[in-house]
Amino acid sequence: MKKFTLPITAAYSLLLSLFLLQQSWGNTSPVIPAIMDNDAKVEKLSSGLKFTEGPVWNPSGFLLFSDIPADTIYKWTTNGKLAVSRRPAGNPNGNTLDREGRLITAQHNRQLTRTEKNGQVTILAERYEGKRLNSPNDVVVKSDGSIYFTDPPYGIKKEQEELGFYGIYRYQPNGTITLLNKEMVRPNGIAFSPDEKKLYVSDSDKLHIRVFDVKADGTLTNSRVFAELPGAADKGVPDGMKVDIKGNIYSSGSGGVWIFSPTGQLLGKIAVPESVTNLAWGNKDYKTLYITAGNSIYRIPLNIAGIKPGRSSN
Repeated sequence: MKKFTLPITAAYSLLLSLFLLQQSWGNTSPVIPAIMDNDAKVEKLSSGLKFTEGPVWNPSGFLLFSDIPADTIYKWTTNGKLAVSRRPAGNPNGNTLDREGRLITAQHNRQLTRTEKNGQVTILAERYEGKRLNSPNDVVVKSDGSIYFTDPPYGIKKEQEELGFYGIYRYQPNGTITLLNKEMVRPNGIAFSPDEKKLYVSDSDKLHIRVFDVKADGTLTNSRVFAELPGAADKGVPDGMKVDIKGNIYSSGSGGVWIFSPTGQLLGKIAVPESVTNLAWGNKDYKTLYITAGNSIYRIPLNIAGIKPGRSSN
């Protein structure tokens, strides 16, 4: 999405439907029952924030998410309480957990960081070949411990760019940073298939999701368009996405959350009353989808568990 360009105005979306329009913000567009019950509702959990992003569920029983312009990572607990987890936070965007449960954050201050168990923040990446990164946006951890992240220019001015391209990178535990691709216009959300043989990356400018084959050495090949997500950009674009254990892909898009099968077939849409930025699986069974959108956070119960952060499957 068009990240953190001040001033930010929460874009409220029109309701979408796969077959018909619904008349309430709480209703959802038709989604196959295997994924979602017909009576499932989108529930607003918190509002009044500035611009929410990067949700990730901590198995201790709480949700972490970013508020980019507020320079804050918040902690939301299931009793409805909201607290500051980290501030300042480098204008945080995407978050995930690594294999040890440590928070990995893509930040608009041009850094990729790890928050240690004692709260200390370690900078993992801020330069490539001596030049500053653009604005690390979203992040996913592979089961071998390597971290894949996108680096579009959202959050910086054109004259601040040093690289001249917008890349997809791999950070390895030994500190090596590898450029995997620099051909996308606005690489944004990023997620692995359950077997980690495919990597999905959204292009917010092109309104589509691309998929890459992941080679044995962790590099990418065979880039192609996986799915198109047309629609009014001010109501949401392909941005954050997550994958369930069956390989279905859930992506932000115009009007809400779009759900695709592993073959790219549109399975349905979940209407959300604000422009969706990102998603996370949560709760004990990882069958609740948490949604950051506009200045709020939402959730909806689903029937298939999602992939847990930091590992290839549940």
